[in-house]
Amino acid sequence: MKWQSALLAFGLLTAPMSALAQEADKAEAAKEKPGEVPEPRMLEAERSMTINGETIDYTVMAGEMYLKGEDGEPAASIFSISYIQADVEDARERPVTFVWNGGPGSSSVWLHMGAFGPLRVITPSDATDVGAPPYPVEENANALLDVTDLVFIDPVGTGYSKALGDTDPKDYWGLHEDAESVADFIRLWITKHKRWNSPKYIAGESYGGTRAAAITEKLQGGWNGIALNGVILISPALDFATLRFTRANDTAPVSYFPGWAATAWYHGKVDKDRWDGDFERFVDETRSFAVDEYLPALMRGTSMSEREMETLARRMSGYIGLSTDYLMDVDLRVGPGFFKELLREEDLSVGRFDSRYTGEDDFTEGEYPDNDPSGYGMDVAYTAALNDYFSRDLGLDYDEEYKILSGEPGRSWKWFDNEGSGSGFPNPTPMLAKGLRENKDLRVLVTSGYYDLATPFFSSELSLFRNGVDPDRVTFTYYQAGHMMYLNADESEALSEDIRDFITGDGEGN
Repeated sequence: MKWQSALLAFGLLTAPMSALAQEADKAEAAKEKPGEVPEPRMLEAERSMTINGETIDYTVMAGEMYLKGEDGEPAASIFSISYIQADVEDARERPVTFVWNGGPGSSSVWLHMGAFGPLRVITPSDATDVGAPPYPVEENANALLDVTDLVFIDPVGTGYSKALGDTDPKDYWGLHEDAESVADFIRLWITKHKRWNSPKYIAGESYGGTRAAAITEKLQGGWNGIALNGVILISPALDFATLRFTRANDTAPVSYFPGWAATAWYHGKVDKDRWDGDFERFVDETRSFAVDEYLPALMRGTSMSEREMETLARRMSGYIGLSTDYLMDVDLRVGPGFFKELLREEDLSVGRFDSRYTGEDDFTEGEYPDNDPSGYGMDVAYTAALNDYFSRDLGLDYDEEYKILSGEPGRSWKWFDNEGSGSGFPNPTPMLAKGLRENKDLRVLVTSGYYDLATPFFSSELSLFRNGVDPDRVTFTYYQAGHMMYLNADESEALSEDIRDFITGDGEGN
């Protein structure tokens, strides 16, 4: 037995030495080819689910696709997860929808695991935080596989997507650079899967709406263009003048005003009896007030008399729940201080992504909240659900971290063609308008939550009404929820039904 043990020990010792020698050879070869990268990884699995009583068999494809640089070598790896219905007789009749989130720097986890994918992590509908695991994950009755194939895309720097070799990831971090890379991915995907003549939709949330508007031009422009059937904008960021607060920008306070009013209504800071409890009537009145009275006052600035300002401040207070004294102190220019000020007497702040959420700050004083309670109230559930799904269900064995949301791309983002060319606000909306002019069948669906104070619903309306977009080709839908309206179970169902109608053609019109 001793000699057997010795031989066994010898075998165990010599095998690693052989492996080490092979690794050394590989390392030496890598020195000779510094740009060499491994083959892209791809996993396929067959699954089935039930939607509206119909059993749908589908293929899951999770993995990487390489984008090439000007030298023809792989420059970036885009990770995506595709859900493709099985046994389709004619793929030309089967729509495919390309989906992403925003940031910039966000993976597609939110729309994937919260809204449209086959599985959905369940979060409280009453705007309370999710707490600690385990988090319930269920078959998603609101998944869209009954009407379209789905491709969830993670842009470079998010999820598992990354630059390869010597490529600098910053080469992909910009309004145009990012849009071009995702458009290139779409071209490669429809080529690989033979879907050039299938109906095509793109869907983006938040900055994903910015990306969708830019991609519309990138795809449809030129002689090798790809025409789209529809663009789905979910809580989109479009004209950034409606979103960024600066002293000289009068547009942002106006675009936020109806959202502030909706938030005040939700938290009981409005006399609802004045509008007979009619929320829609109230919100519509705040739209008119914001444009017809608030905007002219902001433009007049200090030329207004104190009496005029006080009269307007009292009217504003009735809509958005802030005291007249506070509004006078800030010269009527409400901004991010709203998050802290609305519920200051209750020692609470309200959420940015969803103002139904409330949070406690370390100090009740100060102008701004410590954090966004609608962010930390749900993100951990998505992180846990996605990683568990990838590893336990699909068997993805990637060693690297899946980047749910990274601030790195945003810190290096190039917003304009020529950095330093001016101090204007990014605005891809004219690209979308051009896409509509050059494709008579293209339609747009805009979905917004009333309590979204990251990309408010009135911001979307102002962006699309002021940038040459044909209003007859745009459908607006609204939900009693925030930025991620699908956190609410009822609104998640409504969102999916609205998108189903849009894709099948049952929801055309404004």
